[in-house]
Amino acid sequence: MQYLEPAPIKDRENPLESMMSRFDEAVQVLGISDELYQILTIPARQVIVGLPVTMDSGELKVFEGYRVIHSTILGPGKGGVRFDQDVSLNEVNALAAWMTWKCAVVDIPFGGAKGGVACNPRQMSAGEMERLIRTYTKAMLENFGPDKDIPAPDMGTGAREMAWLMDEYSKAKGKTVHGVVTGKPLVLGGSQGRVEATGRGVMVSTLASMAKLGISPEKATIAVQGFGNVGSWAASLLEDKGCKIVAVSDISGAYYNDGGIDIKKAIEYRDQNKGTLEGFKEAEKIDPDELLLLPVEVLIPAAKEDVITGRNAAQIQAKLIVEGANGPTSAKADVILKDKGIIAVPDILANAGGVTVSYFEWVQNRMGYKWPLDRIVRRCEKAINNAFDHVYEVSLKYDVSLRTAAYIIAIDKVATTYKYRGGY
Repeated sequence: MQYLEPAPIKDRENPLESMMSRFDEAVQVLGISDELYQILTIPARQVIVGLPVTMDSGELKVFEGYRVIHSTILGPGKGGVRFDQDVSLNEVNALAAWMTWKCAVVDIPFGGAKGGVACNPRQMSAGEMERLIRTYTKAMLENFGPDKDIPAPDMGTGAREMAWLMDEYSKAKGKTVHGVVTGKPLVLGGSQGRVEATGRGVMVSTLASMAKLGISPEKATIAVQGFGNVGSWAASLLEDKGCKIVAVSDISGAYYNDGGIDIKKAIEYRDQNKGTLEGFKEAEKIDPDELLLLPVEVLIPAAKEDVITGRNAAQIQAKLIVEGANGPTSAKADVILKDKGIIAVPDILANAGGVTVSYFEWVQNRMGYKWPLDRIVRRCEKAINNAFDHVYEVSLKYDVSLRTAAYIIAIDKVATTYKYRGGY
């Protein structure tokens, strides 16, 4: 039997510290009391479980799994399940808190939650993945529920894993429970537009912020770090709006073409090449770190957290950063970017399209009725645009960054709701 150690945090500018730094800045503006500060920062529940799984070789491995429910003040917990070798309780805590603020910013009646398992899904077979997600679901039966805590896909998981999760939960409850999870396949109660939803939110946020800066989409150059679901959809949708995507990257490296990359071709190549851009001939291969420093109008980090830090922020040349990933910019980098006059659209706003359409999926499951794609697209884009306008107005009111403004809105909403619910 092999026991897997939880992954260490590689960067001292870890995501939880970054999140709390932004939180504290917003709290100072709002004047939150010490008592309420504790309510808003201490997670409602943290669960750590050992997950024994028989591998294809017959060996038994015990993986470490997590689920953090940060808040249920606005409604049931909501947040993805991440399968990644770097998953840690620290990271999941930060991601759960981000979900609380994200739902509040886009005015969705969910609290924040997040889950994860420290594993490498790229080295696991479909059978091993299925056994792991089903074991994880069994371990979380007391947490999950359509009125308690609603998981969704995240890094390393997708519609297939959510189908297994829903099935395992339904077996335990003795009935089919569609609303326990979002991001499911369409045939199992999934929603139209869910796959591209996060990328759509990034696209809408990018166009809205470009309009404020007077940048024409037809004249804009964009670099996208990360070419998974979020990055590729954001790039594709922005390409449709006339933007030129000059650089993209994935696990295989970064690819640059100053004349613009045909994103549809890049996606087709990736899908036919075991999910990577390795060997892509339509662009020059460059160092992945170099992509972040290219002289473009817009930089979209859509991979992992803490890629823009105090070490490289001073070299960023983009006029605008739109955060497709969760926590891609560290708190130390924020200060440097502000001094350089670079606008950053924060993750809790820019990538909230995913949770918005997840909410629509949950609503449809509760209604037993499916909405058409055009309604979902229209409502998603309206929600993100409304949230952006609100954040922009608050940033002007308090003379703060868009990130601090988003936190002010979110924290104020949760704090006010807590008071109305009679928390004291």
